[in-house]
Amino acid sequence: MTQPLRYAINVTLDGCCSHEEGLPPDEESMAFWTDELRRSDTLLYGRITYELMQGAWRRPESGEWPDWMDASEVAFSEVMDPMRKVVASATLDEVDWNAELISGDVVDAVRRLKDRPGRGISLGGVRLPAALAAAGLIDEYTFVVHPVVAGRGPRLLEGIGESLKLELAERWEFGSGATVQRYRHPIA
Repeated sequence: MTQPLRYAINVTLDGCCSHEEGLPPDEESMAFWTDELRRSDTLLYGRITYELMQGAWRRPESGEWPDWMDASEVAFSEVMDPMRKVVASATLDEVDWNAELISGDVVDAVRRLKDRPGRGISLGGVRLPAALAAAGLIDEYTFVVHPVVAGRGPRLLEGIGESLKLELAERWEFGSGATVQRYRHPIA
């Protein structure tokens, strides 16, 4: 049995996935994202998302979390920092931060990754998920939809080419007005 590949991302009402758009994180949303990380034992990112996450959530060499982090952000970082990371990139020569690099045929590499033992793979980003969705490799989609129209930025699953028929598995609302929508492929 293969481990599940779970894609989760913040998105605005108009489908934008820029980390600069949407509502600012609060304790409730950070607790949600921390729990999402705990569902998997591997993180899968493209280069851009890997570098963004590393810059924000990697434990500093001093060992002390920055003053700007509140308790919910520290909790998120303490789960993410030690996790195994896999980075798909054609431009990086090496990675660190508990990471391994995959290049070449990413779809084939992710199929092999799913065949490894584990609780699941948490997928983030924009371009890599679109390629993996087009290949039918994503088992679960979780969108935190923010009540914001961004008007600009990268779009959710842009360019996948074919429609995806998914079933709503769960839906709930945060106090901020953002909604969590979790979808899975229908069982044949």
